[in-house]
Amino acid sequence: VQLQAFGGGLVQAGGSLRLSCAASGRSFSGYAVGWFRQAPGKERESVATISANGAGTYYADSGKGRLTISKDNAKNTAYLQMNSLKPEDTAVYYCAAGMTWATIPNEYNYWGQGTQVTVSS
Repeated sequence: VQLQAFGGGLVQAGGSLRLSCAASGRSFSGYAVGWFRQAPGKERESVATISANGAGTYYADSGKGRLTISKDNAKNTAYLQMNSLKPEDTAVYYCAAGMTWATIPNEYNYWGQGTQVTVSS
């Protein structure tokens, strides 16, 4: 499955962005999806993940209450709604898909190219 992430951009602190992850090549319905981010000089970290059927979700503590992950299997697309953005949210955001719903990047086999999110103070 090929993934393409888009929707990043420059936003002021307190603003919102919605990231999208479009899948092609195979049906998205059998895959768990995760959003991960990597800031300069830091390791890639988990942001939020969702199970294949969308019934289960996980959020890193940094995003609880501000982020919502969702998945539309009919559209082969996953989303990450980000509200109340903070400067520390600045990073390249990646979406990934895998056969197992997990919270860590290593469990995901397919990766998109990343989209830059920059939050100004």
